[in-house]
Amino acid sequence: MSTLSVPLTSELENFINAMVQSGKAANKADVVRKALVRMSRDEAIAAVMQSQQDEKDGKVFYGDLRKLMKELA
Repeated sequence: MSTLSVPLTSELENFINAMVQSGKAANKADVVRKALVRMSRDEAIAAVMQSQQDEKDGKVFYGDLRKLMKELA
């Protein structure tokens, strides 16, 4: 596991501290990890939705969206 140092605005630092204080995350690093996991999932969902739209638009499509969605779940 690697460590990354990132400058934060005071607003982001306050948000991270609030997430920890509310118990939604174990610590500051946990907040960042959860945010990155969520961002990764959002990107995967957006890709699936774009693929579905491409299929509806008649663009070439290869693969099984149901199988991909199961792998992402």
